[in-house]
Amino acid sequence: MAEASPPVRPLFVLSLLLLLVSPSLAEIKHLRIESDSRSMILFEEFGFTPTGHVTISVSSVSWTPENPASSTTFDPSTMGFLLLTEESLLQIIAEIEQLSHFCVLRSPHAHLLFDFHSLDTSTRSYNQSFPVTIPNQYSLFFANCRPDFRVTMNVRTEIYNLEGNVRDYLPAGQTQLPKLYLAFALLYFAFLFAWVYFCLRFRNAVHRIHALMGGLLLVKGLNLLCAAEDKFFVKRTGTPHGWDVVFYIFQFVRGILLFTVIILVGTGWSFLKPFLQEREKKVLMIVIPLQVVANIASVVIDETGPFSKDWATWRQLFLLIDIACCCAIIVPIVWSIRTLREASKTDGKAARNLAKLTLFRQFYMVVVGYLYLTRIVVFALKTITAYKYRWVSTAVEEAVTLVFYAFMFYMFRPVEKNQYFVLDDEEEEAAQAALQDEEFEL
Repeated sequence: MAEASPPVRPLFVLSLLLLLVSPSLAEIKHLRIESDSRSMILFEEFGFTPTGHVTISVSSVSWTPENPASSTTFDPSTMGFLLLTEESLLQIIAEIEQLSHFCVLRSPHAHLLFDFHSLDTSTRSYNQSFPVTIPNQYSLFFANCRPDFRVTMNVRTEIYNLEGNVRDYLPAGQTQLPKLYLAFALLYFAFLFAWVYFCLRFRNAVHRIHALMGGLLLVKGLNLLCAAEDKFFVKRTGTPHGWDVVFYIFQFVRGILLFTVIILVGTGWSFLKPFLQEREKKVLMIVIPLQVVANIASVVIDETGPFSKDWATWRQLFLLIDIACCCAIIVPIVWSIRTLREASKTDGKAARNLAKLTLFRQFYMVVVGYLYLTRIVVFALKTITAYKYRWVSTAVEEAVTLVFYAFMFYMFRPVEKNQYFVLDDEEEEAAQAALQDEEFEL
């Protein structure tokens, strides 16, 4: 058995560590592996109940040496499929560090399904279903202990749990998602109905931003409805039946609308001024293309899966762009706060500017809190939560998002006498005194 070269081993260990935080996957998948020499390829991650099953079909299997002139013989037992839990994956990483000659297929911590010795010699194919009776979160890997050989094959995977005689293709921790997404979709449609009613009641105070905010609610509700349909069909049939395409469309529009609304509200467009300044237009021109790329990266991540050679690159690109967008939408709010703070000292309308400043400071804090909770806390929940309760992180993320929407819409609702814009003389005097005693910090 060939030993992996020293430079490859740290990269191999790093790739395994990254797999510990990979998202759960599902569905019936048809994959093509073409001339691949990677030591480990992750195909699926799935939460099993005691009635779990894994069906693997491989066909058109072939292997070729990296060096065509090499006379090294190939041992079919050095390539195969196996299941690993998160605990066994960590133990295997420790074994890799300790042993110079190591093959994961021989590890006592790996649950070997089959190696290429089991292939039909005439057709180079294999098809078998394996029961999984010990419930846990498992990852389905293909292992190649001969990195000096490249493998080519067609792979079909079908992973599910049984509910009576019915197959459930969603992992144990995600089988509740169709109902969860549907419930939140209904909440957003009710929210939209209330928003439309409120806008009609105070139509004289409605600005263009309020119509855009209503559109955001509509798209968010449709996005969740499509997510519910997507997960429902995957749960029952193993394929989304095209609902994933509609989901991606609404997710794309929702992402752009959300960041656009936050930027427009954060700059006071349609509230404090009827036009955007040049620098604010530049922020929009940066954020919108970034959102386009982020959505493309998200689709590639979801549709290709970690078996793709470029999957990790797309994932890192998505995270980088998401962070860039989050930083970009905060900048205009900071601009508004600084502008209002300076104006409150000089233009003789201190109370009104002070109220506006208070409003935008609150909005700034809420946006930062929302980004922190949905980007960091939710990720931590996905990492530490038991596999059977992975749906909780999704519920928390959607609940936090709904609360953020409700707070933002309440703060900037259309009303005829908004406390932030209509002040009496006493409030004006109190604001002047406050400005003399205290500087507002960002």
